[in-house]
Amino acid sequence: MRVSVFGATGSIGESTFDLLARRDDIETVALTGGRNVERLAAQARTLRAQIVVTAHDACYAALKDALAGSGIEVAAGTQALIDAAERRADWVMSAIVGAAGLAPGFRALAQGATLALANKESLVTAGPLLMREAARHGARILPVDSEHSAVFQALVGEDAAAVERVIITASGGPFRDWTLAQLARATLAQAQTHPNWAMGQRITIDSATLFNKALEVIETREYFGFEPAQIEVVVHPQSIIHALVGFRDGALMAHLGPPDMRHAIGYALNWPDRADLPVARLDLAQLAELTFEAPDPVRFPALRLAREVMEMRGHAGAAFNAAKEVALDEFIAGRLRFLDMAQLVERTIDQLSTDSCLTDPVEALETVEAMDQMARECARAIASRVA
Repeated sequence: MRVSVFGATGSIGESTFDLLARRDDIETVALTGGRNVERLAAQARTLRAQIVVTAHDACYAALKDALAGSGIEVAAGTQALIDAAERRADWVMSAIVGAAGLAPGFRALAQGATLALANKESLVTAGPLLMREAARHGARILPVDSEHSAVFQALVGEDAAAVERVIITASGGPFRDWTLAQLARATLAQAQTHPNWAMGQRITIDSATLFNKALEVIETREYFGFEPAQIEVVVHPQSIIHALVGFRDGALMAHLGPPDMRHAIGYALNWPDRADLPVARLDLAQLAELTFEAPDPVRFPALRLAREVMEMRGHAGAAFNAAKEVALDEFIAGRLRFLDMAQLVERTIDQLSTDSCLTDPVEALETVEAMDQMARECARAIASRVA
């Protein structure tokens, strides 16, 4: 099987690498990453990749040196990512963080590949476009977010028309029990430390604000086609139940597993079969208890904003994600406080909602990219006034 991994050095990429390195039936076409060129080069040598791409032109020389004598092709830059995505592969992991992951994943679908989608922003910003492109080329999109993989698995053999509700779980992040006064003083160091999952900085902070879960609510709608009113979120601090599907007869089908992304990745890698995976097995007696609570919309307004975006449809998802990414950049840079991030996103959407193009149907990648850029400029302008 020919595979490519986009975002190979991130947390999802590393888990994917771990699974691929255990197999001897894999032909690695492309690996891509960012500035961690030493790790990217080490992965490429282990998997004997045909081409390795860094997203940053300035990192090209270092990557070239790290792979000297290997015979592995080296490239850099945005266009190189696109070119790598257009290389023939049977299975492609889309794990680049943020809107930057949309274009490579979109291009990979044209090869008729199975796209293992960990880049939730692709569906949030361009869900209808992505699903149409997959259908046009006979490609398949398999969800890799633990929540959406759980829903996908719970629906195997079921009639989607019989689904009454879908419940995705949230850990609550590091600030689940914090008051508004405490959240107002939350630091970057505190926000980037997750109690359950080992993830990258950006997604960990998104988990702290529940923006990660907000994106997943939109992703659930775009991938599975459920109505917003059918999609629920519950805070589950233990992160053992990843999602539940409720049927019209009152039954709930739950997916349980340890907080290890190799399960969802492995399921997508081996689908439709199940294979042995190097993940821990749950000991229910040791778990003792599983607890649940409703998310607080006052302290964590991201979920409310996501529902408003779903009602708008069109390019609202692209604007929402772009504003969120700018807000996150500003928080990491120390120019916004923790609670300011949601306010910046809401103000950006409000300002852009006066422009009719926000709700125009998503018809082309170019219009999505244009809205992304427009929303970023708007958010940065608002942030400069807040700062």
